[in-house]
Amino acid sequence: MVVGDFPIELDTLVVGAGPGGYVAAIRAAQTGQNVTIVDKGTLGGVCLNVGCIPSKAMIQAGHLAENAHGNEELGIKTENVSVDFSKVQEWKGKVVNKLTSGVESLLKGNKVDIVKGEVYFVDKNTVKVMDEKNSQTYTFNNCIIATGSTPIEIPSFKFTDRVIDSTGALALKEIPNKMVVIGGGYIGTELGTAYANFGTDVTILEGTKQILGAFEKQMQQVVSKRLKKKGVTVTTEAMAKGVEESKDGVTVTYEVNGKEETVDADYVLVTVGRRPNTAEIGLEQVGIDVDDNGLIKIDKQCRTNIDNIYAIGDIVDGPPLAHKASYEGKVAAEVIGGEKSEIDYIGIPTVVFSDPELATVGYSQKEAKDAGYNAKASKFPFAANGRALSLNDSDGFMKLITREEDGLVIGAQIAGPNASEMIAEVGLAIEAGMTAEDIALTIHNHPSLGEITMEAADVALGMPIHTM
Repeated sequence: MVVGDFPIELDTLVVGAGPGGYVAAIRAAQTGQNVTIVDKGTLGGVCLNVGCIPSKAMIQAGHLAENAHGNEELGIKTENVSVDFSKVQEWKGKVVNKLTSGVESLLKGNKVDIVKGEVYFVDKNTVKVMDEKNSQTYTFNNCIIATGSTPIEIPSFKFTDRVIDSTGALALKEIPNKMVVIGGGYIGTELGTAYANFGTDVTILEGTKQILGAFEKQMQQVVSKRLKKKGVTVTTEAMAKGVEESKDGVTVTYEVNGKEETVDADYVLVTVGRRPNTAEIGLEQVGIDVDDNGLIKIDKQCRTNIDNIYAIGDIVDGPPLAHKASYEGKVAAEVIGGEKSEIDYIGIPTVVFSDPELATVGYSQKEAKDAGYNAKASKFPFAANGRALSLNDSDGFMKLITREEDGLVIGAQIAGPNASEMIAEVGLAIEAGMTAEDIALTIHNHPSLGEITMEAADVALGMPIHTM
């Protein structure tokens, strides 16, 4: 290798070190490839630095703040509860730093070379990597693109100190008295709930008929009920029109039922989706196929139309989920390594860390029927589970989706506490080709929320124990 005006030759190049990229790099190294990973930011990408991890830390702190106020129903009374938000932010930062430094250790431990800089494609085997001072050319045999996504900015709501995206919401120095959230999807609902738990007066403006539109209405209703209990105002079919800023806050104008309304707040959080980071990296130089939304087109092995270039994560079709990106990263790396691997999304769960949590995997009953299955849904309520009652958190339900003729498990939807953990058992059942009987015959410890999965399987078999 000669550094300078001459290109550095690489075996496998990974562009982007988020949960898709760094996982792809490690798996590629495990298959015997010499791997170099390039990222312009901090290792771990959006997820570890300004997304999944810090938001969950903030959500957990919010839950603790809410619980600290006690519960008179349980005979627990507290006084003079306070939150030192600077300490919350400091703790959140420690969580993030621990994980990002861990990613660096994992990459180095797997002998992956780490390069800092921005990547621009020159042709199908060449990139330029630029930092603030230098530019270096690299050639590669294979490449995995994992550049992630960025929050969408509404033209009438340009991001400022008071008009913020999710990154800004996670970095506030104080707890707002009032916050408006534009967009009732998973990010808006999660962060809106977290701040409501800290005591913020939250208003969510959603343009469609319901928040969390990716989930069934019954699931959404469980969350809406809890939001109302927290004092969160949810206005649906509301079109955000504009914002006026002052030194101390904002005034948001929106339209609902043909009438223009305004709401004042300290901040307005815009969470209307994310766009793929595929512009201005030279994809057109290579001739990589990109759709109208900027998503790179791939086949079942994550390969683009250019046979030695692969794409994964938020820049390809499908939900922008970190675990989806990691899964695709493994597939792409294994394909390059000569293994027989391809993507199959049926077992990928989707989770919202709302209150209570929502989780789904595989098919819903409607999706299953649309796909040609003779499917049924077997429902079991959290209110009939001893552990949920002892947690004083019994809102919600689980629906197990099975094939009528043989009980094959093909999906599940969960609304309730710890749904994010419970959904993994059904994901395993789907992946392993298990039936409702297999789950029902699996002894679950008592008392536990995990029993709900077993109880739903009993319902599917027509032999429920703890519900009629």
